[in-house]
Amino acid sequence: MNRDKVFIDTNIPIYAAGSSHSNKEPSIKILEDISSGKIYGVTSVEVLQEILYRFQAINLLEKGIEIFDEFSNIIDEILPINLNIVESAKSIMTKTPAINTRDAVHAATIIYYNISFIASFDKHFKNIENIKYYEEFY
Repeated sequence: MNRDKVFIDTNIPIYAAGSSHSNKEPSIKILEDISSGKIYGVTSVEVLQEILYRFQAINLLEKGIEIFDEFSNIIDEILPINLNIVESAKSIMTKTPAINTRDAVHAATIIYYNISFIASFDKHFKNIENIKYYEEFY
């Protein structure tokens, strides 16, 4: 089976688990597409860290741990981050000043591991060469 490899950004599991929002249903769909095998979902340890960080910051760590566990159980692959990725993120930040540090690390991870697409609601990824949005979930 030849499935699209899609990097899943932090906002996808967060919106899927959150309250009513226009991004909730598309986020649930992308996670269902991973669960059903329609796409090959990949993420990084940085995304998992962001989930924990976000929910601890808003005093909802238990919910963050639940999202972390559920997301980790359905995702096909969790990628490590290394110095080459962080160096590339630094370069991306220099070329694309509007991108924040965390998203620069995600972009560098996508490029480093030669991933086809990203599923994210962060539009600044469109300003980075070689990163394509996974359009089927929009």
